[in-house]
Amino acid sequence: MEQLAFFDIPSPCIGVCATDARGYCNGCLRSRDERFNWLTFSDAQKYDVIRLCTQRKRRRQLAMMKARQAQIEQERAALNPQLNFEPEPEADLDFGGFELD
Repeated sequence: MEQLAFFDIPSPCIGVCATDARGYCNGCLRSRDERFNWLTFSDAQKYDVIRLCTQRKRRRQLAMMKARQAQIEQERAALNPQLNFEPEPEADLDFGGFELD
């Protein structure tokens, strides 16, 4: 048994208590029920909530990264409209008549 199992699991709250459009806290990414019932949760439930918050944070970071990449591509295209930053579709190439000497 790890030593950490002897201590209470602290709340992941960081003091930024505002919710996003989906109902998750902007600071700790807990849902309303997870925030209100934290003190009544068992240790296993608290660990599960922390695991869910970590997943939510990773998904949010990935979405922000993808949005930033799309924004950069749009800015590049606007600066020089002659350059095509869109990926080219796969072309079917016919190498039937090609021979190596």
